[in-house]
Amino acid sequence: MELFWFCAVLSVIGLICYGLQIWSVRSTLGMKKGCSIVKDNACPADIALQKFTPPVSILKPLKGLDDNLFDNLESFCHLDYPEYEIIYSLQDYNDPAYKIAKKIKDKYHEKDISIIVERCNEGLNPKINNLIPAYRVSKYQYILISDSNVQVDKDYLADVASCMSDPDVGLVSNLIRGMSGRTFGSVLENLHLNSFIIGSVCFLDKFLKMPCVIGKSMLMKKSDLKALGGLTAVKDVLAEDYIIGRGMHEMGKKVVLSNHVIDNVNEYWGFGRFINRHTRWAKMRLKIGGIKYFSELVGNPVFISAVPFVYEQTQINLIFAMLVSVFKVLGDILLGKKLHTKMNSFCYLFSPLRDMLIGIIWFVPLISQTVIWRGNKYVIRKDSRLFPCPETGIWSIKYRFTDSIRALLAW
Repeated sequence: MELFWFCAVLSVIGLICYGLQIWSVRSTLGMKKGCSIVKDNACPADIALQKFTPPVSILKPLKGLDDNLFDNLESFCHLDYPEYEIIYSLQDYNDPAYKIAKKIKDKYHEKDISIIVERCNEGLNPKINNLIPAYRVSKYQYILISDSNVQVDKDYLADVASCMSDPDVGLVSNLIRGMSGRTFGSVLENLHLNSFIIGSVCFLDKFLKMPCVIGKSMLMKKSDLKALGGLTAVKDVLAEDYIIGRGMHEMGKKVVLSNHVIDNVNEYWGFGRFINRHTRWAKMRLKIGGIKYFSELVGNPVFISAVPFVYEQTQINLIFAMLVSVFKVLGDILLGKKLHTKMNSFCYLFSPLRDMLIGIIWFVPLISQTVIWRGNKYVIRKDSRLFPCPETGIWSIKYRFTDSIRALLAW
């Protein structure tokens, strides 16, 4: 019974924390769009700041055919914004994303769209390698780094740019919601984005005042990025978005979370892709958070509540685990409705399974330090810094052994 009461206390704490996450998401979404709030008696100077619309260079690194890629890219051509350029950057003309980018450029020939194809191997982070050539040719002082799997509405750039009217703001990121799941893996991914990810980001922002930047949308000034060492400073880092945000914060700049929600389109993910992605993310968070990583286990009440039942299959253990799962499912539904994810209610029944899988994945970084990203294998160290994984010698035996254990635990 000692194990039951210990896990019961941790589960209740986890549910309370999840309740605070739900509150923080609702609070963030309830704020007025944009970041500079104009009062009724605002002076003309305040109104001018609210309409702050500097020219922006939008950098879109492309690699392969993301779900709904054409529509994702096309949404940026409909922005209600006075002046901006879009730069698609790729490593290879044979990349199938090149044809999609070319179709967009031809269809919207009146827009300022460029396609940069350049082989860049300056670092180990493939996204940064893609961004560096686009950054070099970008025309404007303000740059927006935007992933290829996001879709936005016409007010997106105006809302995000308004946050930069404050000269003390160094970086603006956005809330992300998972949309359009058609496969089991996609449903799991969207459930995770719309609960743990968005809840954690808003909780850290509201209660702990800690910047947690999601790299799918980052607006900043070149001068501020240059002060951090530019993109080359994070060329060998897995969590380049978090490190840039932390650097801005340490430099004395504000890191703002815009409540303008953008769509992360995940339609046809396989189950293996979901497992691989979150195994990689778990290792990244351990190397960034250190001892704080252990709080994530407490923040997974479904997994914690199931431990006593796995140890001893009694009726009370089963009932308690089921009650915790019901509360968690209801919380996920509440968040989904608030985010307008349009997810089928039946999909939320997979939420406890998702939490169990994430709980198992949580242990993998404790025994493995390697990550596989876009076909390349790396060793991950402090602050998610990447190093090539040795293929020969005594160290290669160690990594192969831990990878075998990781594969068994992940599946």
